[in-house]
Amino acid sequence: MAITTEATSEAVAGPAAGRRLTGFSGDPDYFRFKEYRTFDPRAVVDVLRGRSAGVVFRGAVDPEICAELSARFWESDDREKRTAVAPSYYLGTYHFHKTTEEYLDESERTTPALEEVLGIERDPLTEFYDGLAGALAPQGVTVRRAEHGGRQACRGLLRSWHAAGEYTLDPHEDSSQCAHPGQADFEIQRVLDHQICALNICLENGDGGRLALWNIQPDEASKRRLGLEHTGSPYPMDTLDGIECQWLEINAGDIYVFNGAHIHAVEPNTSAGSRRTTLAGIFGFVDRDTVVSWT
Repeated sequence: MAITTEATSEAVAGPAAGRRLTGFSGDPDYFRFKEYRTFDPRAVVDVLRGRSAGVVFRGAVDPEICAELSARFWESDDREKRTAVAPSYYLGTYHFHKTTEEYLDESERTTPALEEVLGIERDPLTEFYDGLAGALAPQGVTVRRAEHGGRQACRGLLRSWHAAGEYTLDPHEDSSQCAHPGQADFEIQRVLDHQICALNICLENGDGGRLALWNIQPDEASKRRLGLEHTGSPYPMDTLDGIECQWLEINAGDIYVFNGAHIHAVEPNTSAGSRRTTLAGIFGFVDRDTVVSWT
């Protein structure tokens, strides 16, 4: 069973007292990635229910499908370049720091290009959410895309990080961005009463490109002290001193899901010319009977 602790003990040496993070940390049974060789959506439900920090399904997507989607992404004329926050190439859209209407407008605008890339047999994003829906249906739970005013959220996000430095995606968590005032009318904010889950389907990766996951879900007091209550990014490295960290090796074909309220980061590739491309999304319960997804 997971436990709540304050990461302020003598083991957390380094940051000044005012910058030490407090919040939720889990015990060893909770804070680990459970590994499977085939996709088992029941393990995803464990992450959704807060029973597990993460799960990885090794080689769950065929190499041919990974290669086809990667090629379509990089050949797409609609692929965009993001320069702020987390530099990347992407197709689809992010909800980060947009109003609900801005996000839904962009979701509609980018859907044709996204569907052109994902329009293959055995689209892994469809298979993932169909599998999750099947696992939750006996519990009376519906899985669907997030909605507002009759409009749907973007169903997936293709992306490839390209920032240089210690991390290509800086330490951050996904819950704070869901509290942004500009989306106060959007149902995804109700996920904060439950568990927020990050989905990544790895299409290509070279050497390196690991995921780092720290055993801390910062509380609101910590976020406010650092001014991150509406962004969740970036957490200064000294605030993570002494906090347990899991490193997850990622290979093409792997599907991994983890609790996005934990601080996490992505290291850069170390092999020349390699790229780390993923198909991603976010999902979680908004009430007892409904799981929604968005990007």
